[in-house]
Amino acid sequence: MTAQATVQAAPHAAITPKTPPLPEAKPEALGLSRPRLQAMSDAFKREVDKGTVPGVTVLVARRGQVGWFEALGRQSPAGSAPMARDSIFRIFSMTKPIVSVAIMALVEDGHLLLGDAVAKFIPEFADQKVGVVSGGKLELVPSKRPMTVQDLLRHTSGLTYEHQGDGPVHKIYQDSRVRSRKISNAEHAALVASFPLVCHPGAEFNYSRSTDILGRIVEIISGKSLGTFLAERILAPLQMTETGFSTPEANARRLAEPFPVDPWSGDKVALFNMLEQPVMESGGGGLVSTTMDYARFCLMLRNGGTLDGNRIIGRKTLELMASDHLGPGVPTNGTLLAPGHGFGLGFAVRRDAGIAPFPGSVGQYFWSGIAGTFFWIDPKEDLFAVFMSQGPGQRDYTRTLVRNLVYAAVD
Repeated sequence: MTAQATVQAAPHAAITPKTPPLPEAKPEALGLSRPRLQAMSDAFKREVDKGTVPGVTVLVARRGQVGWFEALGRQSPAGSAPMARDSIFRIFSMTKPIVSVAIMALVEDGHLLLGDAVAKFIPEFADQKVGVVSGGKLELVPSKRPMTVQDLLRHTSGLTYEHQGDGPVHKIYQDSRVRSRKISNAEHAALVASFPLVCHPGAEFNYSRSTDILGRIVEIISGKSLGTFLAERILAPLQMTETGFSTPEANARRLAEPFPVDPWSGDKVALFNMLEQPVMESGGGGLVSTTMDYARFCLMLRNGGTLDGNRIIGRKTLELMASDHLGPGVPTNGTLLAPGHGFGLGFAVRRDAGIAPFPGSVGQYFWSGIAGTFFWIDPKEDLFAVFMSQGPGQRDYTRTLVRNLVYAAVD
């Protein structure tokens, strides 16, 4: 891969985004080391120059104010436009925390309970069977208990993703239309309900299409499309003006794009078209957004559920969401949850100060997107960060790198 020249937008560069900016302060005033933040910048410049990713944005905030906000590299490898602070990204699974907050808002409204069976809202989920491999064959057995809304939020539903394994149930997902953006949320939910479960509800953590099903429950309860409900209850009150399931053609020049071929594996990279309005509004991974938009969502969470006088979720409800809901007895299959971590209601949660191979604090909560976006909130340090890129194959590396570099700057 030919190294690219680094294109840098200086921290605190003057821009006029549609999304209202958050208050900014000098890093030193927030207990952040300017030299270490500059070292972070230098590290990502090196990654851009090596061709690891086309470009990145990094926003670091502490005590409710932004101490560092930088855009590095290029917005797209096919163009000369520099990455910008208002570039638009596919955030994929960073959609999940937003939809999880939407479900909990409905819980606060009294429309559902966490212990409600999913079949109460989507009857196709009644009497689901669990797929058990025996003698090399897939056998279907009755589930020991119904799947609940809480199971969907913490990914103990027994659902899965087609890319999370190669077993017979995963093969059923892979051979279906479940990935199509041309089916409705209702069609998607009915399709997923027709598949066997990979385990009994509550037995294991399996990262899955659970949050897509939560999005459908939002539609059923509210009588509105998921996009409309999110806009009315979360996005508009937070002034997240650049977040949605697509972006207008007028924003075509602002789209962040990946390398067409992964620089490490050589595999082709194909991500969805952000200008195309999908039929399915995926609650698990369909939103596009900007760094500042997502930072406003993070600041609302940091504030205990409010921003600029608008209450999105209650403080105690958010406290429940950001607590571990797995406990030590629930297996966490795969590598998505690092050692010392559990999962809450829409976020991963750090349970131990050590064990994991990267810094953080007990009680920190976070999630990421498969294309390379990442955020975390650290209540103990009163810190949050938003990292954006479009480098799917480099996502594990870049999110660990940004963690290391940001925490090195905390005084």
